[in-house]
Amino acid sequence: MSTSTSSPEGGHDQATAKGKARAYSPYDNERTPLLASGSGPPSGLELTPPRRSLISRLLTIFLYSLLFCFLIFIVVAIIAYSYTSKAAGASPDELIERAVVVRGPDRLDVLNVTAEGGIWLRVEGRIGVDAGSVLDVNTEEDDSMLRDLWKSLGRWGVHRLDTVSLNLTTIDISSRDNHLANVTIPPLELHLTVNPPRDDTWLSPVTIPMYIQPTKNASALIAFLRESWRDGRMFLKANVGRAVVRGGGLHDDGLLSRMAIVRSDVETRMNIKIPHVPGLPPPGRNNPLPSPSHLVKLQSFRILSDNKQLRIEANATAVNPAPLTFHYTSSRLPFTIFIPAVNSTTTLIPVASVETAPFSLTHPNISLALTGEVLPLAKNASTTISTFIANYISAQDSDLVISSPLFPYATVDAVFPALHPKPQVLRNVTIRDMKIIPTGSGNTMLASGTIFARVVLPEGIQVGLNVTRVLPDVLVFDGEVPDHDGPDISRYGEPGAPPAPPLPDPLPERAFAHIRPDDWLPSTSFTVESGPDEGTTVEVLAKIVDVPLEVLPGRDREFRNFVGKVIFGSQGAMAGVQGVAAVSVRVEGLPFDDERDGEMELDGLPFQGNVRIGKRSTFLMPGTLHD
Repeated sequence: MSTSTSSPEGGHDQATAKGKARAYSPYDNERTPLLASGSGPPSGLELTPPRRSLISRLLTIFLYSLLFCFLIFIVVAIIAYSYTSKAAGASPDELIERAVVVRGPDRLDVLNVTAEGGIWLRVEGRIGVDAGSVLDVNTEEDDSMLRDLWKSLGRWGVHRLDTVSLNLTTIDISSRDNHLANVTIPPLELHLTVNPPRDDTWLSPVTIPMYIQPTKNASALIAFLRESWRDGRMFLKANVGRAVVRGGGLHDDGLLSRMAIVRSDVETRMNIKIPHVPGLPPPGRNNPLPSPSHLVKLQSFRILSDNKQLRIEANATAVNPAPLTFHYTSSRLPFTIFIPAVNSTTTLIPVASVETAPFSLTHPNISLALTGEVLPLAKNASTTISTFIANYISAQDSDLVISSPLFPYATVDAVFPALHPKPQVLRNVTIRDMKIIPTGSGNTMLASGTIFARVVLPEGIQVGLNVTRVLPDVLVFDGEVPDHDGPDISRYGEPGAPPAPPLPDPLPERAFAHIRPDDWLPSTSFTVESGPDEGTTVEVLAKIVDVPLEVLPGRDREFRNFVGKVIFGSQGAMAGVQGVAAVSVRVEGLPFDDERDGEMELDGLPFQGNVRIGKRSTFLMPGTLHD
């Protein structure tokens, strides 16, 4: 029989059993202490197998994830680099041709004109950027699965970017040979699109303030317009010193904004077709640029004396070359009108300051209402003004030059249309109490009497008028005036009596005498009521005393025949008269800066009529000169 002994610790068996009890149990959990309990110091840190397996799996997942992210980063970087390289490598011409789509302008407003001649505009239009076209990521029917996957990543990147900001320095616009203008625009935000529809619904509306500084070389602008119209296209070059394209909007400050493409000395060329404008000859085919008279038609005008000024009111129509989608609202546009000085090709005399009322574009023509006033005229301007008015009432167009502070270095040649048919200004000319007195010379007599005439200005000219002097120049015929165009004896000279015009060569049939005073005849005038379709009307009286009636060279026979009819005819003789008259007038409000206070001369006013002279008219012969 064996006897068991016990130790204070519970005996050897208990110790052995206790040591075996320290083996790991599958029921241990995360709350099981990692340090063994005992009285001695710990021998070290030990991981249980389940924990080792968990950490190993987590580490594996982390490494695979890191590798996957790295690969994704590499792929994205390659894709980004690929597409960025395509975008950065695209030429400006390619971008404009393939990617940038602009429609409009749909509206244009003039905001301000600077003292330097620059113009601030507000332009409304629509714009879009087809980024998919430049990056070649737009969907195509023949794309393979792999290529479509590649493109889808690019489209995702475009959608992620969504917007880019464009910042340009001043744009230099030029033709083939000359600088035309500088254009400054603020930074812009442009929306990016892929797979755009065929219509324009994807375009974004934009409003852009723009500053344009035209060239001071007016001849370069005119040459460009003429060349473009002749070719039917406008060839333009645009140069930008520096262009910066950044990702995101103008105020974004994230990672996308750090993506930037910077280009220097960017130049692009534009070839813009000029559309056909109704009412004008078609552009191209070497057709010349239409003159301003084709573009603007004067419908009516009035000149009024108002508070010692001459006020101008006019209505005109202008051809509208803009498309139907183009809208423009203009404020008042000022202009200055010049007349080329007589006998000078370089001197221009400013005669009027006018401005248009605010207007909008209408089709096919624009209606313009203009108001203004006659400017103070220089001392040497009276002859030019006289010639201009004489041309107007003689059915002859006059040249004008027009400028505007909007384009201070550019002028436009224009034509002021004359009245058609030719108006009859001098009417109802008669000679009252006429006397014809022989002088003893065989071919000269003296005529005396009182000239009566009515001066009728064209419709629309309502001015204060005072006729101070007259100077008639008359051919006398045996019988009624033959049906012919009459002598061209109009002339315009310096102040003073106009020189005697040359006699017509050959002399008109049956003309036998010439009457012309040596100098101006003082006259008096008074305003009378105007008739329908008439302007200011005044009646004029002037006395002639012993004015020579000279027989024309080689017409002695016609003169003797006429005298014989007067002396031996029972009813006297019919005398035809034809000629021109000069009148010196003062116009109320015409601001001539000289001592004559607005006096000017109208020369070459034609008249024609008949007068019957009886035998007693040799001593007292009343006669009437009718129109």
